[in-house]
Amino acid sequence: MLNDEQLLRYSRQIMLPEVDIAGQEAWLKASVLVIGLGGLGSPVAMYLAAAGVGRLVLVDDDKVELTNLQRQIVHRTSTIGQSKVDSAKTALIELNPDTDVVAINNRLNGVALAKQVAEVDLVVDCSDNFTTRFAINDACVKYKTPLVSGAAIRFDGQVAVFDPRREDAPCYRCLYREGDDENLTCSESGVIAPLVGIIGSVQAMEALKVLADVGHPLVGKLLLLDGRHMDWRTLKLRRDPECPCCGNKNN
Repeated sequence: MLNDEQLLRYSRQIMLPEVDIAGQEAWLKASVLVIGLGGLGSPVAMYLAAAGVGRLVLVDDDKVELTNLQRQIVHRTSTIGQSKVDSAKTALIELNPDTDVVAINNRLNGVALAKQVAEVDLVVDCSDNFTTRFAINDACVKYKTPLVSGAAIRFDGQVAVFDPRREDAPCYRCLYREGDDENLTCSESGVIAPLVGIIGSVQAMEALKVLADVGHPLVGKLLLLDGRHMDWRTLKLRRDPECPCCGNKNN
């Protein structure tokens, strides 16, 4: 049951007929794992906290550096040298003290990653390498946890939603295979600051839609942005029956 302060804080969302009280309560009860507190994870975490997601588990093993501040808006000059998860936790609690923020200053893999994925309602992948993305996808498929994936480099970004609860839905490995990793990073290739804000905001929107069953999430679709021309494209994705993760031989 929402209290008076919550009714006021979230009033602009509650007045939306698609959301209403039921949608807001769904967000307040939800637990989300955000992996990566950099350019994408910053707006994701901030918007999910602001929207009233009840529990956010933040995972990152990096520290805040001066070069991060051009685009990683959850961090501040005063938090340079701190772990990114602690820096982000401070900002999120100031934004919405009702959100329970758990900071994990580590790079999760194997059993540790699986444990966190199994305990949440949704995962938002804001990492920057294929090895981590594959591991996150595999855990999400195993535990049937919805996954919102995003990537951004230079002027280009993409977002997709993978929902293993749906039998016809593809997974991340249906889109990419081992060996596709070009090792592109912002430090090597550059990135325009607002791009990660745009893509991260779309990830947050998709996460909220899935959690409250609102609208039509990007399941079976890949949303692409060319920031140079502000050109959006949507590609249809199909489940690959030969996928090494979710294919027929694995079911």
